[in-house]
This record gives sequence, structure tokens and C-alpha cells, in this order.
Amino acid sequence: MKNKIIAKALVGFAVVIALVIALTSFKTIPEGHVGVKYQFGKIVDDGLKAGLEFHLPIIQSIKVVDIREQVYEFNTSAYTKDTQTVEGVDGALNYSYMSNELPYIIRNVGVDNVESKLIIPQVNSILKNAIGQYKAEELVQNRTTIQEQVEEELRESLADSGIYVHAFNIKNIDFEDSFEETIRAKVAAEQEALRKQNETVAKEEEAKQLLIAAEADAKAKLLNAEAEANAKKLDADAEAYAIEVIQEQLRTSPEYNQLQMIQKWDGKWPTVMGETVNPFVTIGK
Repeated sequence: MKNKIIAKALVGFAVVIALVIALTSFKTIPEGHVGVKYQFGKIVDDGLKAGLEFHLPIIQSIKVVDIREQVYEFNTSAYTKDTQTVEGVDGALNYSYMSNELPYIIRNVGVDNVESKLIIPQVNSILKNAIGQYKAEELVQNRTTIQEQVEEELRESLADSGIYVHAFNIKNIDFEDSFEETIRAKVAAEQEALRKQNETVAKEEEAKQLLIAAEADAKAKLLNAEAEANAKKLDADAEAYAIEVIQEQLRTSPEYNQLQMIQKWDGKWPTVMGETVNPFVTIGK
């Protein structure tokens, strides 16, 4: 009886062990990841696809590697060309592993060491070198240019290590308080100068428009005066021509002279001494 109990206990224990082994012999690899299988610490497979993978318990293990786009956020300090201290540069680097280079990274760098061995040194070196090429005031004004410059250099540099750079962003640049106060005062002065300049330009433009309007009005008045003078001249020419025609008529037509005298006659016959009845008017021929 005792032997039967021991046998049943051993069978039960064996079943439990078998279940534990069965449950720990499979590893689920989610989408966007790959699996790396180790055997006694040595990589035997570095390209396990998404799904359920089997491995021998104790002897083998599977490590899941995220191959999706990842974000490394940083905060570092730097110095400008004019030796101003940049106390903090905050930003982020979006990156992912190149699929054809992932086995090399896994075997020679280690996924857990990618940021510490590859990304951090490159970001610090390239970013600080780029900032050092600008004076403090220029750094503020050329932030976008510096960001693009660093992104391009990081893309070239990290590509050699199998890292693809998706984007690089500088979120904030923090100077010493005294320098920031100086910058704010200078920016305020420049904005005030720009405002006054804009006001001056606006006034000059207004004066210019008034001058143009005055010139246009003067030109219109001149044209009107010329037109009026031309009209008067035409009237005078017409009147002179009419007088000339009348004078010519007087020289060549005695009847016209008699007609003028008749038109001016008041209908009264003059009382005169002489043989003729009307010495002033000859009627008929």
C-alpha cells in the first residue's frame, strides 16, 4: 500500500514537471519584434519571426527584440562659438534597426547596449560640434538649420552601425539666466526698432500716395486748363475767321454795305437840302 502511494506521488510529480516543461518550452513573439534564440548563452538563431516558438527549457532561451521605431530622449549641455554656456539642450532621436544589419547588432553590440554604445556618443559629439559653430545669438536664430544639420550627420554616422534615423528634434535650448535676460532685452529692442521702422515706412508710403494723388490732380487740372484754352482759341479763331469773311465781303460787295445801312436805318427820312430825295440810299440800279 505504501509503495502504491509513493508511486502515485512520483507520477503526479512527473506530470507536474512535464506540464511546467511544456508551458516553459514556448515563447510568443509579437508583431514588430524578432526573436533571438540562445543555447547555453550562445546565439543559435537571430531571426525568429512573430508567432509561437519552441525552445528547450534550461538549455535554450529566447530573447524578444523590438524592431519598431524607437525614441531616444536626451538632455545635454554645450558651449557656443563665443563660449556661452548652453545649460540644457532637450531633444529626441527617432530610430530603428536596419533589418539586414540587425544580426550584426545583436551579436556584436547587443540590443541592450545600442543606446549607450552607439546613439548617445554620436548624439553628444555631433550636436555639441554643431552648436560650437554658432554664436549664442546665432544659435537661437538658426535652431532649425542646426537641427537639420545634426539629423543629416547622425543619419550618415549611425547608418554604418545598422541604425536608421527617422527624425531628430531639438525641443528646447536653455542658456544661463543672465544671458537669456540679455537676449530678451535685445529682442525687445529689435522689435521696437522694427515697429518704428514699419511706422516710418507706412508714413513714407502714405506721403508717397498723397504726392501721387496731388500730381494726378494737378495733371488733371492742367489738362482741363489746356482743353479750355484750346476751346477758347478755337472760338477766337472762328470769330476771327468770320470777321475776315465779313471784311472780305465788304470789300467785294457794295450791296452788302447798303444792306448794313438798311439794317441800321430807323425808318425816318432825313431832312436835307439837295436835288436827290435820299443821298444815303440808292434803291435799285
